[in-house]
Order: sequence, then C-alpha cells, then structure tokens
Amino acid sequence: MQTVRQIAAEIVGREGGYVDDPDDPGGATNHGVTIHTMRRLGLDLDGDGDVDRADVRRLTRAQAEDIFIRHYFEAPRIGLLPEALQPTVFDMYVNAGNQAVKILQTLLTQMRIECAVDGVIGPQTQAAAAQGFAAAAEHLVDAYGIARRNYYYALADRRPASRKYARRRDGGKGGWIVRAESFMAQRFHYSQAQHRERVRAWD
Repeated sequence: MQTVRQIAAEIVGREGGYVDDPDDPGGATNHGVTIHTMRRLGLDLDGDGDVDRADVRRLTRAQAEDIFIRHYFEAPRIGLLPEALQPTVFDMYVNAGNQAVKILQTLLTQMRIECAVDGVIGPQTQAAAAQGFAAAAEHLVDAYGIARRNYYYALADRRPASRKYARRRDGGKGGWIVRAESFMAQRFHYSQAQHRERVRAWD
C-alpha cells in the first residue's frame, strides 16, 4: 500500500505547475494549491505582507505535498477510511473539497448503509465505510470512481466554462475524467465513443 506521502506526490504530479486560468474558480494555482488556500493559510512566501500570485509562483512541490497531507488528508480524517479508498478520496478532496466525502456518503446510503451526507468523516462515516467495504470490497473503489466521474460530468453540464476540464478540444476525455478513471479498473473506463455520447449535448 502506498504511503500518504507517495499519494500526495502523485497528486502534485497530476496537478502540474503554475496556471492562472480565468475559468478556474480557484484562481492562480501552483502544484494544485490555489491562491485562496494560500491566503487562508497565510502563506506569504516572499514576506511582502500579502499573499498574491508571486507567492503562488514561489510554492515548491514539497510545500504543496505538505499542504495536501496536512489540510486535505489529515484535517478531514481520510485516514479513518478503508485503505483502498484513501487514494481516490484524498485525490478528489484536493480537487473538490468535502464534496469528495459527500460522494462517498451518498454512495454508502445508496447501499442502504446509514450515513449522513454532510461531508464530514466522523465515527458514523468511518463505520459506514468499513461496512460498505466489507460488503463490496471488490467494487466499492470502482463505484466511487464512477460516482466521481458522474459528478464531474454533471458539474460541466451546469457550468459551461468548466467543460474544458471534462472534454479536450479534440473531443477526447478531459483531465477531470482521466483523473477519476485513473483510480478505476480498466473495464469501467468509458470508451471514447461513450465519452463523446455523454458530452454530445454540449455542442
């Protein structure tokens, strides 16, 4: 099983370097850490009294990994979940905050396991996730990945500016979809034809 540090390093690798996309609500981002997160944490890396794009540019990969581990793994208590679920939930928490937990909680309720859908991992969610994994150990991670993929498509349905993250310019799968499917068994990946059919209404 991977260590939390190894998972964080892979997340940083997927996120890439500095970008400042006007269509991204996160704003200026480096190694997956947004300017909003850096302001919330008070990371004035150049010591000029504010947190701005210059500070985002200064952020290192190691600093990004530390932020992810502390604030996106340890703080939301992802370590309380079954180990097999931790990489994908951790990755999505970096990408979508507590929506990552709500997706899991919703999935567990669909399995008729009692679980509040509140985005918080506490004793109830810990027990529900353990119960769900015991009942469907071979399928729960894939089911979560499918729910995650559906979330991204639905988000792009509602927000046209975000569609470029779910569909590339050539019509292929965008980063969001590739990212969700990277945690799923190959047999559950959409074919290019299935993907194009799913996004056809966006044209």
